[in-house]
Amino acid sequence: MGSFELIPAIDLKGGRCVQLRQGKKEDEIFASAENPVEIARGWVIQGARRLHVIDLDGAFQEEKNNLGVIKKIADAEGVREKAKIQVGGGIRSYETAVELLETGIDRIIFGTVALKSPHLIEQVANAFSPERVMVALDARKGKVAIDGWREVTGVDATEAAKQVERIGAGSLLFTNIDVEGLMEGVDQEIIAEFVSSVSIPVVIAGGVSSVEDIGKIKDAGASGVVMGSALYKGKIDFKELLRRRQGSNL
Repeated sequence: MGSFELIPAIDLKGGRCVQLRQGKKEDEIFASAENPVEIARGWVIQGARRLHVIDLDGAFQEEKNNLGVIKKIADAEGVREKAKIQVGGGIRSYETAVELLETGIDRIIFGTVALKSPHLIEQVANAFSPERVMVALDARKGKVAIDGWREVTGVDATEAAKQVERIGAGSLLFTNIDVEGLMEGVDQEIIAEFVSSVSIPVVIAGGVSSVEDIGKIKDAGASGVVMGSALYKGKIDFKELLRRRQGSNL
């Protein structure tokens, strides 16, 4: 029971922690004035053992990125020794991957580049181990979306999952864009189909609005869940969630 990971999201845009609706950079549903390092520390104090940190500026190919903030989070007292950190958003080169993995990041998340430059996944997995390489697959109506969700390919999400497992990814992050950021619930059937298409761990993101949703994700066979808007808008109480997991009520 305890192995199912409950992972708070810290999405960074312009050095701030934000949550976007449907991944649209101009549609912020939450923005915190608090320092992202303090937000990260707060989740760990509450009991988080893994944090999901996304550089939205990097994902949107903006000039600036949030690498400095990410390094501060990874190195922060109270975070470094207690929580693992997975980082994604605009990681498109071996050099960037190495820089992150060598600064104490537990695993990096490749997105679009996994389909465009699969050799990069192989290269990093071989150099560091598959466990430190996660690939994010975002699907709209079952098809993979790339470039910050701006382009929907004709590639079936489950086929893409099998492909990245073959080339060395140690885990997958699956987002169903159709429900992401809406806080209206998850589609358990789609999740179960995706999870069963591979043998590596799958973490689910998008659409989580309640403890019941998290139960559905767990029952669908996922290894963990990333929570964003529902935590920041107070729909889910993280401490209570951890208590329920401990008591096997999840």
